[in-house]
Amino acid sequence: MILVTGATGFVGRHLVGELLAQGRPVRLLLNAERAEKLPWPEPPEVVIGNILDDEALFRATTGAHVIIHLENAFWWGRSRDLERIELAGTRAVITAARAARVGRIITLSQLGATPASAYPLLRIKGQVEEAVRNSGLAYTILRPGLTFGEDDAFFNHLALQIRANPFVFFLPGRGEVALHPLFIGDLVQAIIGCLDRLDTVDATIELGGPEYISLADLVRTVMRVSGASRPVVHVPPYAMRWFSRLFGLALRRNLVTEQWLDILATNRTARIGSIYQVFEIRPQRMEDKMLTYMRRPGYTRALLRYSFRRRPRIV
Repeated sequence: MILVTGATGFVGRHLVGELLAQGRPVRLLLNAERAEKLPWPEPPEVVIGNILDDEALFRATTGAHVIIHLENAFWWGRSRDLERIELAGTRAVITAARAARVGRIITLSQLGATPASAYPLLRIKGQVEEAVRNSGLAYTILRPGLTFGEDDAFFNHLALQIRANPFVFFLPGRGEVALHPLFIGDLVQAIIGCLDRLDTVDATIELGGPEYISLADLVRTVMRVSGASRPVVHVPPYAMRWFSRLFGLALRRNLVTEQWLDILATNRTARIGSIYQVFEIRPQRMEDKMLTYMRRPGYTRALLRYSFRRRPRIV
């Protein structure tokens, strides 16, 4: 039995769909609201609860041999959400897994994660990695580059920002940060590959696609694919953080969170070809896949819908 947390998130939706298609036994830990809106025609077994509920965690982990831990808050959460969901939640999952004698935990981190980082997201992700490594469980930690695909929370947010301002696009810094995009389908295949490959046990694996790209070039690519060109205005990162906090007071959700800016603070790249060397997966090119879903109308409606939708509730 494979227990998946965070199954209704961007990665979780694609992963669970592929696991079900392969006929693997899957169990989900979801709150009641999410459990009523499952996107799969034949839903898997569901345990109602959350990762901070000890009783629900015990029921979810009993009989599971692998946990794929995807629950996170870094696209929408504030710092306190990161502490509560990312760090405290992972520790609770580890405690329940040890009590239930789960064989292994697989989780996603971030390129550049370290407990010594000056950036809250990367620091907390580093602390999560340490908790998993010291758990006494067999583990696999995957550090993917920026994951993209239909309804992702980064590339589509860039398109929303471009559409939101018809005059200019505000770019944090000079746009020289190097990024390493990875298609969601390739990441899902890598996660599933971890289930069957012994060489991924007790390993931290960095993954990326077939190309590096600077932030400035990425923005120009999104403009070209989405059909909306704007002059670029470079804004100091600290000013962008001020604006993010200001908009966060007025809107339920902000397109540019402080964690979003943490991701863009430093170069975030893996070794080219790493996903092929470990999993024999030939990664998809970024622009080829973006052309299949990004050129579409309705960004203004999507912007309003996102900005005023309430934040996810874990408990």
